[in-house]
Formats: sequence, structure tokens, C-alpha cells
Amino acid sequence: MTVVDIRPMAASIDASLTAVGVPATKAPLGAPAYFAVADNSTVRPALSRREVEVLLAWLVSDSKEEAAARLFISSSTVSTHISRIRAKYGVIGRPAPTKAHLLARALQDGFTTLDVW
Repeated sequence: MTVVDIRPMAASIDASLTAVGVPATKAPLGAPAYFAVADNSTVRPALSRREVEVLLAWLVSDSKEEAAARLFISSSTVSTHISRIRAKYGVIGRPAPTKAHLLARALQDGFTTLDVW
């Protein structure tokens, strides 16, 4: 297995998270606290910084094991984070059953940009 220095990616993730205000604290009127607003029209789940970090690491990896190695966590922890992220998207009516769907959601919600990919 090749060890990859994730510090440049981590800095990019941190800048992206700061730019979009993760974790978000605003919720639509009457919505539960785990909702957040990406802009005035799109409701997105309030993913934690760690959830976004794990999501982006998994998206750039070929497997959950590779993402786990990059983040120095177990692959089951990656699976848990991804399951929780999918559940949060499902609750707001924006299901993301595949990796491609999660990439689309990350792009739509400002967690990453096409320039990175």
C-alpha cells in the first residue's frame, strides 16, 4: 500500500469547510437542528467537519480501506460515517445511494468544487 501525504488535501478541505461555514448553525424555519442552508433555496444536511473530511477522502480513494489509511482510522469508521451521511441526505429527500450521488451532493452543497477533481 502506498502512503499518501494528505496534508495538502486536508488544507484544501479545511478551506472549503470554512468557506461554506461547516458546521452550519442556521436551519430553515421549523426544521430540526441537523438541517442547514447552503444558500437561500437549497436545504442540505448539517454534516460535521469530520463527516465532510471522511466523505471527501473516500471520494478521492479507490476504497474505504484506502480512505481509512489516509485518515488513520478503521475502514468500519469510514463506513459508519458514510452511512450516517447517506441517512442525513435521505431525511431531507435528497437520497445518495451511490458514490456518484454523494459526489454530486458534495458539489451541490459546496463541500468541494469541480476544480479539485
